[in-house]
Amino acid sequence: MPSNRRAGSPSEAAEFTALTKRDSQMRVEAELKELVATCPEEDKAGVEKEFEGFKGIFNKFLQSSKTSVDWPKIEKLPEGAVRDYKTLPSPSSNEIKEMLSKLVVIKLNGGLGTSMGCRGPKSVIPVRNDLSFLDLTVQQIEHLNRTYDADVPLVLMNSFNTDEDTEKVIRKYAGFKVKIFTFNQSRYPRIDRDSLTPVAKSCSANTDLEAWYPPGHGDFYLSFCNSGLMEQFIVEGREYCFISNVDNLGATVDLSILNMLLHPTSGSKAEFVMEVTDKTKADVKGGTLMQYENHLRLLEIAQVPKDHIEDFKSVKTFKFFNTNNLWINLPAVKKVVDNGTLDMEVIVNHKTLDNGQNVIQLETAVGAAMKCFDGCLGINVPRSRFLPVKKTSDLMLVMSNLYHLRNGTLEMSPFRMFPSTPLVKLGDNHFAKVKEFLKRFQTIPDLLELDHLTVSGDVTFGRNVVLKGTVIIIANEGNTINIPDFAQLENKIVSGNLRILDH
Repeated sequence: MPSNRRAGSPSEAAEFTALTKRDSQMRVEAELKELVATCPEEDKAGVEKEFEGFKGIFNKFLQSSKTSVDWPKIEKLPEGAVRDYKTLPSPSSNEIKEMLSKLVVIKLNGGLGTSMGCRGPKSVIPVRNDLSFLDLTVQQIEHLNRTYDADVPLVLMNSFNTDEDTEKVIRKYAGFKVKIFTFNQSRYPRIDRDSLTPVAKSCSANTDLEAWYPPGHGDFYLSFCNSGLMEQFIVEGREYCFISNVDNLGATVDLSILNMLLHPTSGSKAEFVMEVTDKTKADVKGGTLMQYENHLRLLEIAQVPKDHIEDFKSVKTFKFFNTNNLWINLPAVKKVVDNGTLDMEVIVNHKTLDNGQNVIQLETAVGAAMKCFDGCLGINVPRSRFLPVKKTSDLMLVMSNLYHLRNGTLEMSPFRMFPSTPLVKLGDNHFAKVKEFLKRFQTIPDLLELDHLTVSGDVTFGRNVVLKGTVIIIANEGNTINIPDFAQLENKIVSGNLRILDH
């Protein structure tokens, strides 16, 4: 009997797609088994556990043809969904020690410093007074523990890229009043973009480092549970973890937020709190909060349909962006993982290996799990709690006189007339790498009255330079500009032939 379906009909296409997905699943399962067989016997159980997580994310990637949200379903944030930090009461001093006994501080420490031209973990790059991100973090927590006679532990989530170097570095903190724990996030195989099969041929990352990747900070939940640390902290009576990126120098333990979590004025305790801050034009691509299907959720730019990108970037429509400072209830994490209800959008990251092979790595973001928890809340915090160092332009700000360093915490100088930080753009060709950047400044300029700085080309700065207002310095190809010692530039454009013009 002749078929009613035409060749290439939608139903035939759907059947073909389903078959290819099943085929991909089976091939990946077979190849993962072969990879496990190459492991030393003592590592096999751990690797199999990791691969279960990988299979979960890979299958989700195969099933999810639709990555974007249904835009009309986004609702207005309900009353009270985002609390103003200024409304949070401070705890009384006699409560603080007891409160801190309920806390664990976790820093996401999986990244390398390669984008800034440094070797090893990013957390060991010196950022102020020869102190690294990690030094400042340890100082902060030690100060907290000494001040309140507390015992807040510091936990570092490393990746296979940073683990060995980090373990060596933390030995120097042995005499500090801080217990430091580490665990590794998963190590997943990169996938060939065309065949959708693992690139790795052996479980040893040392033989082919490029074949493996750490799958984003959303891996925190499974890896933390698998490490045994979460169970240990729950047994100790700890209730909340405060998670942040190790390169966010503004992400310090905040006692008012902890107080709100442990002593809610109404209702039950929140399971998941995301610190957000006011969006500016510099942050239009940052993730934001939305109400979606009766739940408070994180909305990332990758989930936005193309014809709504401008709506997403609008400061009027979405007023806040996610700082990735998160406070999460530990028993709630255990419940979500044990019940298998952890659900995060898959981020597909395209890469090209050194040999020219096109691969994909599948990742998740820690904040995307917000929708899996009850009692979620955003807190609109001051901008000072978001001070990431992603580029040398950020490094310039934190090394300058805009900040004072006290007990490992950077505080904005009282001589800065307004709380926002200047917008700094440094040319990639001459300033992107830390070593090159440092060579170009005899001393970091005075930035107290700076609004905007753009520097491009072969430019160097002498000692004690003062920059105010809007300053633009552009050395055209073949030209060099040397800003002399003690120069004061206010609302100036300095061009390739060193003419100084009023801006």
